[in-house]
Amino acid sequence: MILALTGATGFVGGHLLEQALAAGHEVRALTRRPQPARAAVTWIAGDLASSGRLAQGADALVHVAGVVNAPDRAGFAASNIDGTRRMLAAARDAGVPRFVHVSSLAAREPALSAYGWSKAEAEKRVEDSDLSWTIVRPPAVFGPGDLELLDMFRFARRHVVPLPPRGRLSVIAVEDLAALLLALATTAGPRTIYEVDDGTQGWTHDGFARAIGRAVGKRVLPLPLPGLLLSAAAAIDAAVRGAGAKLTADRVAYFRHPDWTIDPARRPPPALWQPTQTTDAALRRTAAWYRQQGLL
Repeated sequence: MILALTGATGFVGGHLLEQALAAGHEVRALTRRPQPARAAVTWIAGDLASSGRLAQGADALVHVAGVVNAPDRAGFAASNIDGTRRMLAAARDAGVPRFVHVSSLAAREPALSAYGWSKAEAEKRVEDSDLSWTIVRPPAVFGPGDLELLDMFRFARRHVVPLPPRGRLSVIAVEDLAALLLALATTAGPRTIYEVDDGTQGWTHDGFARAIGRAVGKRVLPLPLPGLLLSAAAAIDAAVRGAGAKLTADRVAYFRHPDWTIDPARRPPPALWQPTQTTDAALRRTAAWYRQQGLL
């Protein structure tokens, strides 16, 4: 098959690109920067605002690209809502049979954060389209190539991991998420929304912090922080790292929600996909990648 892919130079999209090539597919991938030539990959120069050529001749379009950090609501809208609308238009104009959209669990609670609002609005655009679509809502995604959880690994090496107020979350290894996206792109299926995880019943914040500690070979003390203290930490992160801050005010609002576990009723059917990576093993691989990159 020929797969059109946004976000191929990023974390999740990069893993999907590799799995698609390994399975013998051709990929048309959107990029804003020059990329080295690769067999079976056609790099399409442009961004979500200028991507009409991406979908031409494709059998499926997988829309992975989006932003998790933006300075304001307009910034989230420009990428996550308008970008999705443009990808839908490109797929429709090119007659692409399948559209797979990567959303987020945050879309379930659009009032909590600008990010969640933007992902919920993007989902509405997909659902209102006349394409053959599937929406995937991943929880926290981790694995080699991820930088969003790097700070937690660094804290774990110091034996103390600051956390949001007590709650639960689901997680998924990037390899498993990529495998699902590839299965959806290459298999006709119903118009539906899937929520996916590592196959467990979810993790407490404390339990996940301890799992990261095991991955770096340290015993850790999970340290849940009150909401006000998290907000203060976000202000400090913004002052120190500016636009590169990982703990933003918008994320604090998201983190303070007590339950970010998936709805088991929305899991994909086992005949289509099941997770193959245990979280403990995947966290160890993530830590090993950080060390190889000199980040940990």
